[in-house]
Amino acid sequence: MASPLQFAYRTQKAIGVTDAAPVYEPLPGFIKPEGNLRCCVYSPCGRYFAFASGDHVSVIDASVGHILTTVTLSNVFEIAFSPRGSFLSTWERPTKDEAGDATKNFKIWRTIEDLPEGTEKEPIGKFVQKSQTGWNLQYTSDEKFCARLVTNEVQFYDSNDLGTVWNKLRVEGVADFALAPGQNHNIAVFIPERKGQPSTVKVYNVPEFTNPISQKTFFKGDKVQLKWNSLGTSLIVLAQTDVDKSNKSYYGETTLYLLSANGALDARVTLDKDGPIHDVAWSPNGKEFGVIYGYMPAKTTIFNHRGVAAHSFPIAPRNTIIFSPTGRFALVAGFGNLAGQIDVYDLEKDYRKICTIESGNPSVCQWSPDSRFIMTATTSPRLRVDNGVKIWHVGGGIMYHEDMVELYSVTWRPVLPENLSRVDPLHPVPTPHSSAIAYLGTVKTPSKPVGAYRPPGARGMSTPLHFRREDEGGAAHVMSNGTQNVGPNGFGRSRRQVPGAEFLENGSRAVPGATPGEVPGANGDESLSKAALKNKKKRNNKKAKDGENKDGERRDGGGLAPPAHDQGLGSGNEGRSPERRGQHYNQQRHNRSRSRPNFSGGNNPGRSRSNTHRNGQAAPPPPQIQTTQPPALDSLVSPGSQNPASKKLRSLQKKIRAIEDLEMRHAGGEKLEDTQMKKIATKSAVVKELETLEKEAH
Repeated sequence: MASPLQFAYRTQKAIGVTDAAPVYEPLPGFIKPEGNLRCCVYSPCGRYFAFASGDHVSVIDASVGHILTTVTLSNVFEIAFSPRGSFLSTWERPTKDEAGDATKNFKIWRTIEDLPEGTEKEPIGKFVQKSQTGWNLQYTSDEKFCARLVTNEVQFYDSNDLGTVWNKLRVEGVADFALAPGQNHNIAVFIPERKGQPSTVKVYNVPEFTNPISQKTFFKGDKVQLKWNSLGTSLIVLAQTDVDKSNKSYYGETTLYLLSANGALDARVTLDKDGPIHDVAWSPNGKEFGVIYGYMPAKTTIFNHRGVAAHSFPIAPRNTIIFSPTGRFALVAGFGNLAGQIDVYDLEKDYRKICTIESGNPSVCQWSPDSRFIMTATTSPRLRVDNGVKIWHVGGGIMYHEDMVELYSVTWRPVLPENLSRVDPLHPVPTPHSSAIAYLGTVKTPSKPVGAYRPPGARGMSTPLHFRREDEGGAAHVMSNGTQNVGPNGFGRSRRQVPGAEFLENGSRAVPGATPGEVPGANGDESLSKAALKNKKKRNNKKAKDGENKDGERRDGGGLAPPAHDQGLGSGNEGRSPERRGQHYNQQRHNRSRSRPNFSGGNNPGRSRSNTHRNGQAAPPPPQIQTTQPPALDSLVSPGSQNPASKKLRSLQKKIRAIEDLEMRHAGGEKLEDTQMKKIATKSAVVKELETLEKEAH
């Protein structure tokens, strides 16, 4: 007889066990514990269910709910079973004894054992385990051996004798390992990069640790996920770096490798879309795996056991792939910051899409053991509102719904394959529970999406391609060294015009109302040969040069004397070398006025600087007389002037302003200090000095 489906949950105040389809009722023989409940878990075989309360750990029979054994132990935060449920592991928060030494907080117990009445249950093994990550032992499928990672080695134990190390795999710098399931006793170890050496994944056969049977070296691997297939014959290595040196991703770079246990294959899996790898999972049949990769919207592809792409699903915003326990179905979903849509595909019917489920915002998604139902749940602390459990049929309909307050965890009870019912998961469709019907009555009918705001001039028009996602017909998202070489939205061409308007052919941008720039080909140059274009360019350059020379002669008047602004104290060139003075003169020669004061000592200061007589003959240039002219007043007070006279003038003006401010304060009744009064007394001397300096300037 097939075992009924069952799931267990843990909330803030209680732990519950519920029989699922078709009854959807609490397990009759199970009494809900209450209080400080930290964890609960099923055994992989499905026979046992264990939970930890404040001062003890209880193990119950999952079929009837009766307590089988109790372990007196407080402060337990993690519990786990071995593959066949023979051993129970507990992890307590690390503490120290009276001598200051760390206590053995990791303990292994026999799940069921015959003890005399009144005898306390004792652990068969104890270890010090500070980290909660990877705290448990890893067992082989037959529970013959178990392994534990310590510094620079992996220690193996006989599962029935944890007091003695049975064997050791010594690997310098080992950071992670994974035992293979199935009948093959293989182990994969990961050694990260160190001292310029690449990262390495090595596969050994237990207990032959002399030489690896397969290995792969690679860079860009600070940490990895090691995923064996169900047969233990192939290994997926998902390598990730903490930092993406190309600045394309905030979360680092990801690469995917595939190794066979016999050493026949070790290669990188080729992915045809740029971007991170969101998820990878093996099918339960062990012959294919699915990968979701690329910038959103991501691409989902099914590969065979040789790493060759077999089928690709439509591009969509998805980041999770889960195969059903029977291997017939696969769900591809978008959780986290995505919309929570779940696409269900039938892999045995030409990858046909069965349905799309709008699941909301779940944080848990699991297949039922018989592949007929999908359970989704919103849990705390990720979201503390709308917590609850929903069960969906594989065809897309909702079967059960229950709201809960601060739901922390929920999981299906495992069922062995030989105990599963042999019925078609799709037909017949079971009758929904009354809670599902009530839930559907509260769900609002989804209205037509409003979409993004459009200005009146763009309404009624189709969305331009560069505003569309890739799965909606837009261009692919492209990144380059942390900067987008396309539009600011990352898709298609850059936004250079009003949505819906045509692109400029030459890519130039024109200011409205301004004279458009010269466009190539606008002057009929398209019909000219290369030589003709070259000659035309030379003629244009010569004309421009001649025009500049004529204009320079008109402005300079043909005189050889340097301009007056390059002489004297106010010129700003006193400390410059002759070369820099020449550069300064060349920069200012076209900006000078055509009429300026005559400092050459002539009798008529205001007459025009013409170098020709009335009869048209050129007059000889006047002799150069080196005279020292007094600086002009405007040059003295100019902020950019650096000569000593201008500096002194500004200093005197500043002193007078300060003295006048003190006089106003004194007139207002404010009591001034002696130094301030002395400063006021110097006003007449400062004014006199300023007048003298101004007279010298004029």
